[in-house]
Amino acid sequence: MMRFPMRSLGIVLTSALALTACSSGGGDDDATTAAGAAGCAPSSGPVTLNYTTWIPGIENVVKVWNAANPNIQVKVQTGPNGNGGTYQNFFNQLKAGNAPDLGHIEYDALPSFRVQDGLTNLAGCAEVTAAKDQFVDWTWGQVTFGEENSVYGIPQDAGPMALFYRKDLFEKNNIGVPATWEEYAAAAEKVKAAGGYITNFSQTDINQFAGLSWQAGGRWFSNDGSKWTVNLADENTTKVANYWQGLLDKKLVSTVPPWTTEWDNAYNTSKAWTWVSAVWGANSIMSGAPDTSGKWAVAPMPQWTSGGTVAGNWGGSATAVFKGSKHPYEAAKFALWLNTSEEALTLLNKEAQLYPATKAGASLPALKQGVEFYGGQPIYDVFAQASTQVASDFVWGPTMTSTYTTASDGFKAAVSGNGTLLDALTKAQTSTVETLKSQSIPVAE
Repeated sequence: MMRFPMRSLGIVLTSALALTACSSGGGDDDATTAAGAAGCAPSSGPVTLNYTTWIPGIENVVKVWNAANPNIQVKVQTGPNGNGGTYQNFFNQLKAGNAPDLGHIEYDALPSFRVQDGLTNLAGCAEVTAAKDQFVDWTWGQVTFGEENSVYGIPQDAGPMALFYRKDLFEKNNIGVPATWEEYAAAAEKVKAAGGYITNFSQTDINQFAGLSWQAGGRWFSNDGSKWTVNLADENTTKVANYWQGLLDKKLVSTVPPWTTEWDNAYNTSKAWTWVSAVWGANSIMSGAPDTSGKWAVAPMPQWTSGGTVAGNWGGSATAVFKGSKHPYEAAKFALWLNTSEEALTLLNKEAQLYPATKAGASLPALKQGVEFYGGQPIYDVFAQASTQVASDFVWGPTMTSTYTTASDGFKAAVSGNGTLLDALTKAQTSTVETLKSQSIPVAE
């Protein structure tokens, strides 16, 4: 089953980190200062770029570029998803000085590469900075880290969230589609009485929970320019944790492990009626619950305040140019084409169901059509609107893999009755602070 559980960020990093220029020589550049990146000049002669990603069908997209650009050829290498091994390979390659020119990096992983000074600052490339307005505002914040004169990747895709729901079951049982989280909890009671579960609560997708917190106003990390502040259990995140803990305590949600046959069966057999997920979830349901074709629909996320218009985000990635690339101008040129041209965006959606990070991407013909599986509803219109409702100030920390692991362990314990979701977040915060300190990353006390 094809899934892309990617994520998002916006960040300010410690001023001790050196900026890396986008120049024909790549690597370090004496002209780079805190005031901005150096110039971005073309290389002389033909160029071959190496690009590593895990996007299915990416070879077909790159072929189009190569056919039209004989002097800038791209060799693509595919591997496991980021946390499945590719990120570690990137770090090893950076250390050895043989990293590829370009790499596929999820937004929440970018800070890890930034604190290791592994990314090329593309702000000196005029074509890059000129492209800013082509992207949905919050996605541009993901790659600039809130710094002036800084661009550490080209936004590729996003994961705005909405509510997938079984329209037929809600109508048959005379249950209104919940527009608020209060209504969602009330609907959960009625769904349980009808023999189903309102949804499946994931024990492992902490990035999904982050999207729920993001929507509610939770802000897990911040940086004042010198030190990190960690608050995984802030007031708004606590509200979200307690809400879902209440549904768990009342056994109104199922808790089967996600991304398993059992998980798919819950949706395919009408046991699970909704899923608050990202745009890429449309394909997950289609492939995992084929017997329910035509019975689903999509609505905006339930709101914490009646009449609200706030969405969360679960997913998203960028195309970054690694420090040490000898051809940052050409790499940036390819990354811009890959993530802004209608031709490439259409192919990326066709081959891998990626949802564009550009404003114009929401109007791609392929995303304006009705989807048969969803009763002919043009579901991507819902996600296009949601993408404009995602706050741009949610910050990811530089050690998210460790944070996710600790929180997931706590969520699994909470689901089994050992502790609560809030306990898990509190423990994850303590562990995260310890991890940051162990890596000599300054933390505010």
